[in-house]
Amino acid sequence: MEVFKRAIVQPGPPESFALQTVQEVIKPQKQTKLAQDENQFLENILRMLLQEFVSAAVQFGEKIMQYGQSMDASETTQGHIPRLLDIVLYLCEKEHIEGGMIFQLLEDLTEMSTMKNCKDIFGYIESKQDILGKQELFARGKLVMLRTCNQLLRRLSKANDVVFCGRILMFLAHFFPLSERSALNIKGVFNTSNETKYEKEPLEGICIDFNFYETFWGLQEYFSNPTSINNAPVKWQKFTSSLSVVLHTFEAQPLSDEEGDANNLEEEAVNFSIKYLTSSKLMGLELKDPSFRRHVLVQCLILFDYLKAPGKGDKDLPSENMKEEITSCEERVKKLLQLTPPKGGEFLHKIEHILEREKNWVWWKRDGCLPYEKQPMEKKTVPDGVKKRRPRWRLGNKELSQLWKWADQNPNALTDPQRVQTPSIMEYWKPLAEDMDPSAGIEAEYHHKNNRVYCWKGLRLSARQDLEGFSKFTDHGIEGVVPLELLPPDVRSKYQAKPNDRSKRAKKEEIKGTAHQVEENQIVTPAAEIDGEVIRTDATETPMEFDAATVPGTQGGTPTPDELQKQSSDTDGGQEAGQLEADAEVEAGIIDGETDADVDLDAVS
Repeated sequence: MEVFKRAIVQPGPPESFALQTVQEVIKPQKQTKLAQDENQFLENILRMLLQEFVSAAVQFGEKIMQYGQSMDASETTQGHIPRLLDIVLYLCEKEHIEGGMIFQLLEDLTEMSTMKNCKDIFGYIESKQDILGKQELFARGKLVMLRTCNQLLRRLSKANDVVFCGRILMFLAHFFPLSERSALNIKGVFNTSNETKYEKEPLEGICIDFNFYETFWGLQEYFSNPTSINNAPVKWQKFTSSLSVVLHTFEAQPLSDEEGDANNLEEEAVNFSIKYLTSSKLMGLELKDPSFRRHVLVQCLILFDYLKAPGKGDKDLPSENMKEEITSCEERVKKLLQLTPPKGGEFLHKIEHILEREKNWVWWKRDGCLPYEKQPMEKKTVPDGVKKRRPRWRLGNKELSQLWKWADQNPNALTDPQRVQTPSIMEYWKPLAEDMDPSAGIEAEYHHKNNRVYCWKGLRLSARQDLEGFSKFTDHGIEGVVPLELLPPDVRSKYQAKPNDRSKRAKKEEIKGTAHQVEENQIVTPAAEIDGEVIRTDATETPMEFDAATVPGTQGGTPTPDELQKQSSDTDGGQEAGQLEADAEVEAGIIDGETDADVDLDAVS
């Protein structure tokens, strides 16, 4: 210990003498890093030295963190204990000694000190937060630091040491990562030990509605433990009736702007208390306090937000009647917050923003508290002057090469009929047919007809497999393409074409095709005999001149009589076939009892 005492009073930074001091005391096997037993021996020496310094400081009535600090006319030197902690922190940071040794010394120091001295010790911890939070130190001492802070919080008064408690909680929030599970209430357990005690019997000489007093403070039982009313209809009814009485009283006694300015929390922040007094004598004054009203109303919003929390299972969710009552009460509470001066609208907006962020935390905890931090990707640096060669793949890129490799391993992978299978028409249009059924009760915005990709694929499939259904797209849209067998009877009649309309449409298309074929035959042959009748061209038309190049077998430009006769016979055969088809279609129309007035048969015959 004498060696360390001399090192502490030695001027200069710790890196100039710290390692040499350890080597002088321990004489380690390795020059730069201690073994396990050597670390334990050094830790015992340092803890004994720290205890000696603390005892000396208490004996002389000095502050612990200022013990050994000499006041001089020119400068102020650092105390012995902070100097010792700096030396140990440097050795831990450079991994010369065990990384958790500095945390152990800080825990011992807080346990040996009074709360007044602990504020100075915690100030030192806050100043070294960046170094203590490094990964090589944090992994070794995070649990020790958590235990140290929790012990300090237990020793502090929640009412008198609010600022110091806040410093400790803020340090823990910055020191530990957001995804640290030890700082989370995973199960959502409420602090039911925080009871609100109030008077059970009215006091003599106090003019106050004691029933309202009991009703008002009785709400704190539900606020401290919302799970008690989650699946208990009787308690929920009692809570809503009590809350309705309190809200009605707030609505009947609105606050003016003068009362809001007189009780502004911003001006009297020093007198802020974490809990309000429950004496019945103060009930009249508390009802006129805007901050008191906001305190109660915000508790209501927190309770409602918990009951509607998205992280709950289906069994824990409220019923439909309960949801309606929550919505009604929530609207009344928000309206009262907005009317409470000063700046009620701005205050309500901030509370809603906080509650919305709280929902994100609930979802995050429900999903298993996934880590937020992502490790940065290490970029490999290429030396200057060296070209980076692009990888060469067998089929151009990595994906195709891998696919080809799989095919080599399994030759039937690409030819397997189950790999890619075109669905049938009935199977593909079944979801849309279910949407069209009114008994299904599916809203229009969720129909498959709104999916453009689904409709486009269906039209392509119908064009290949169901041409008759595909033709209905023009008249009825995408719903007309659905096969009628999939539709219920009441919907099927809407998209089913009448027999008369179907036969007329078919005859029109067939007769128009026959007339077009006859016109083409007339262009080829000016005159031909069909069943003894002569079909001639119009008088205005000029005789067609045959080109020698188009007639096979002609060389001088003028066809021979045999060639003309052969061509005429071929044309006669084509016209006879077309005429016979046209006659058959006309006869079929007469048998059915229907004729098409739009087609002039004289123009064809």
